[in-house]
Amino acid sequence: MLIRDIISNRLVKAIQDAQHRGAIQSDIEIPDTGLIERPQKSENGDFASSFPLRVAKSLKKAPMEIAQTIADAFEIGGCIGEIFVAPPGFINFKLSSAWLQLQIEEICNQPEVFGNTDTGEGRTVQVEFVSVNPTGPVHVGHARGAVLGSALANALSAAGFNVTREYYVNDAGTQMELFYSSTFARYAQARGRKEFDIPENGYQGAYLVELGEKLAEQYESKYLEMDEQKAISELGEEALNLMLRVIRKDLEQIGVNFDVWFREKTLYEDGKYEATINYLRARGLTDVHDGAEWFTSTALGDEKDNVIIRTSGAPTYFASDIAYHRDKFLERKFDYVINIWGADHQGHVPRMKAVMKALELDPDRLTILIAQLVTLKSGGDIVRASKRTGQIVTLADLVEEVGADACRYFFLARAAESQMEFDLELAKRESSENPVFYVQYAHARISSILQQACDRGIVWSDGDTSLLNDDAELQLLKKMLQLPEIIDTIAITLAPHALPHYSVELATAFHGFYDHCRVLSNDPDEEPIMKARLKLVESAKIALSRTLDLMGMSAPEKM
Repeated sequence: MLIRDIISNRLVKAIQDAQHRGAIQSDIEIPDTGLIERPQKSENGDFASSFPLRVAKSLKKAPMEIAQTIADAFEIGGCIGEIFVAPPGFINFKLSSAWLQLQIEEICNQPEVFGNTDTGEGRTVQVEFVSVNPTGPVHVGHARGAVLGSALANALSAAGFNVTREYYVNDAGTQMELFYSSTFARYAQARGRKEFDIPENGYQGAYLVELGEKLAEQYESKYLEMDEQKAISELGEEALNLMLRVIRKDLEQIGVNFDVWFREKTLYEDGKYEATINYLRARGLTDVHDGAEWFTSTALGDEKDNVIIRTSGAPTYFASDIAYHRDKFLERKFDYVINIWGADHQGHVPRMKAVMKALELDPDRLTILIAQLVTLKSGGDIVRASKRTGQIVTLADLVEEVGADACRYFFLARAAESQMEFDLELAKRESSENPVFYVQYAHARISSILQQACDRGIVWSDGDTSLLNDDAELQLLKKMLQLPEIIDTIAITLAPHALPHYSVELATAFHGFYDHCRVLSNDPDEEPIMKARLKLVESAKIALSRTLDLMGMSAPEKM
């Protein structure tokens, strides 16, 4: 159980004891959450509760009196070393130094799973992210959602959820037809057939010229010697598979991998789309007018109805989405689904909530996170990108410029709903100003200390951690023990940007300890404290390594 929850449970018991004794009215409601918080200043303890302030008016008593009454009933022991009240009515808690020292062994005994919680209780959750049309390489806008989804999936797994990472391949519809036609034109041009033009609203990017040349080299004039529509279809499928390989490779460069690559086409081939439309019709949730068929989502709380079958008879993307989500929940039976979409999909959220009601599912089982836009800056200037003109800043370009770890850290460092600036110059800087360098340097410094100890033949497994009473030692240990709480919070809030902020705090705590406490010593009298500190350093390496791993970043041994 989390330290926070242990304190919270004991505080509830103390309040209830005070109520049973008549010191506090029995009808005062005790909140289920938010009873315990972390104070901003360390002199106010490690945890605090403002409960007395919240109920003072109802009880018609001074907050300090209520706080003292509850504090007197609180059971001290285990992780809690001290409890005290402070104006204007806080109950403050300090962790026991003896208990803290014992936790070093606990961390060292579980290096692979330290920080994990059982919040998820094995429930299934699908995280669907990136899912961009496979009509071009991954660009920086897609990359932000890729990193957010990857880190969130890591944290949910650590929190005890059974996670499936999924990429939805949009390989059907108008955009794919345009991609196929554009690819065929570039292929034909590469074979000297200049009369073939890119279709109106087609794809103009330079990457498509390269793709056409590659296909022309591989297949020569094969597709120019058959029916044009058949050629476009068959060559387009080849181009699609090549593009998917490029996308997969680009994403793997930043540590983004998927368990499932779900093809939109299968919704139509397996009859899932047809079954979904018939389901909506049977429930009276469709209407035909103006030559199109509509999902009557206004009946379910949406602001407007939405077309699902165009006048041409072709399904809309929305129709595919309905069938896809019916498959997620009713066929594959995920307990929860999290979609991470780009900023241009903000308006689709209400209608997807209406879909959940149409499928007779709890809308809260579907969460849609919107990853806002990314602005690249270099030397104070904005790096501009345009998809249609082909001037794309690709993920591959960004990784080559600043490295995979910087990509992951900076994309993760801001909340998904916040627009962000990616400072290319800062990301490459090898100084403490760059948080990537700062955090990874802490891990490298830890590794160096432990390696030096090994080279000197020092064995610290018998180190006596009860000797660790310096404030810098205890502050480092306290910061390490926050990791399970961070993971639990991410599982609840679905906000993985807590990880990079925590990593900087942990690195700062270690650097502070290192600057204040000498670890390695040649003085025989200092051997006991040296061994104890080496054990603390080992546990710090585990905590920092786990944090970097959750963020999908490397933990360098040297820098």
